[in-house]
Amino acid sequence: MLKIAGTAAGTAGLGAGTGAAATPAAAAGGAYAHPGLLHTEADLARMATKVKAGAAPYAAGFAKLTANAHAQSSWTPRPAATVYRGGGSPQNYAALYKDIHAAYQNALRHHITGESAHADTAVQILNAWSGTLTSVQGSADRFLAAGLYGYQFANAAELVRDHGDFELDRFQTMLSEVFAPLSDDFLVRHNGAVITNYWPNWDLANMACVLATGIFCDDKAQVARAVDYFKNGEGLGAVRRAIPVVHDDGLGEWLEAGRDQGHALLGVGLMGTFCEMAWNQGIDLYGYDDNRFLKGAQYVAKWAMGGEVAYTANTRAKGAVHGWSGRETASDAAGVDPNMTRPIWAMIANHYTRRRGLDASYLTRIAAKAAPEGGGGDYGPNSGGYDQLGFGTLAFTRDRATAAEGSAPPSASTDADSGSGTGTGTGTKKSASSASPSASAQGGRGEDLAATGTSDFPAWTAAGGLAALTGGLLLLRRRTRTGSGGGRQN
Repeated sequence: MLKIAGTAAGTAGLGAGTGAAATPAAAAGGAYAHPGLLHTEADLARMATKVKAGAAPYAAGFAKLTANAHAQSSWTPRPAATVYRGGGSPQNYAALYKDIHAAYQNALRHHITGESAHADTAVQILNAWSGTLTSVQGSADRFLAAGLYGYQFANAAELVRDHGDFELDRFQTMLSEVFAPLSDDFLVRHNGAVITNYWPNWDLANMACVLATGIFCDDKAQVARAVDYFKNGEGLGAVRRAIPVVHDDGLGEWLEAGRDQGHALLGVGLMGTFCEMAWNQGIDLYGYDDNRFLKGAQYVAKWAMGGEVAYTANTRAKGAVHGWSGRETASDAAGVDPNMTRPIWAMIANHYTRRRGLDASYLTRIAAKAAPEGGGGDYGPNSGGYDQLGFGTLAFTRDRATAAEGSAPPSASTDADSGSGTGTGTGTKKSASSASPSASAQGGRGEDLAATGTSDFPAWTAAGGLAALTGGLLLLRRRTRTGSGGGRQN
């Protein structure tokens, strides 16, 4: 069971005229709605209809998909019994993430075109891995592998779970016995480190794995643990810890902006993924705590486009429990390269502006700048280019909610949302947050960006926004910052 700390504040109810679309209701009879991770049946039907009609910007998004080498039905999987990341031998995790993205892209392409060859290829990849993989090993980075690839695997499989040849039970076993235990353990023990040792993206990756596995396997307790951690967890991935300060201009300070741009973008993308998967099961975390994630995403969008943002100096404890210890202070938001991008913005911008009808000008601008979003393989050859499934322009562009949708409250999943409000697991329904004035807008690519690195000062290139990060463990290093917040030393 995940440790839960703190008390979640209640949220205000939505009034009429906010443009807040209802969340989809979870399936009756105790199971979750399927497909119901990043994409619902309605989402898939919308993509297919829009692409067939040649509608913009869906056509451009679909062109990005079909041009990707991973989206071809000729893809051949390379499964392994043990996957190593960050330590051990051989370092073979690249084969895993490339195969996952090939399965996802082929499955998505099948839903849009109806071509069975792509569904067959996705199933072949997924079955090969579930019949071979037994463990994920390595340094602390094994937890990143479990979190990132666990949630992505679940999303790829969700798109073909009804295929006649898909080994559903075996795949559920792999998720439940290979990926989710590592992610669950990280959220409880944090690899033996003090609770603030790891930056938010570590928690967020593993939260996404626990949530996705719970939904895919219809495990209500697992979903409830993930939702509770988002609201009340002690680690830095919990929403109030990842976004510790909301400024008077309505922007929510993103903690990892004090580290570097690449990791901050990764964190925002992971939190958006977490919220979207929950939303599709009737759990509104996008609107939780007066739209706190909206405020954090707006902050990162403005900052990533070169805008000035406030940053409150914070000092976090580092080290091992009953072992080495130290402290590190982040004084300012790090420098940015406005050319750096990740395929994260279309999903978040469309939720707040289209589903909810809220003003989010920074999100709108950065999503337009990043469009059409690609996927794994389009953002560099290293693992950082595969941290998000992507194709948001195709998958998440939507029309504005209708008046009826806008006036309806979200449908709550009473079992899944068991930690709502108090963190005690008593299970209460919550309405979506209202759009307070502060919720409205005021006014590359990366290499191994999930990794900690012996020196995580990125050398951004102006042309491509490429970050060069070297391997290593945060647990074993000290780092000081210059007064400007732009430079770091080991």
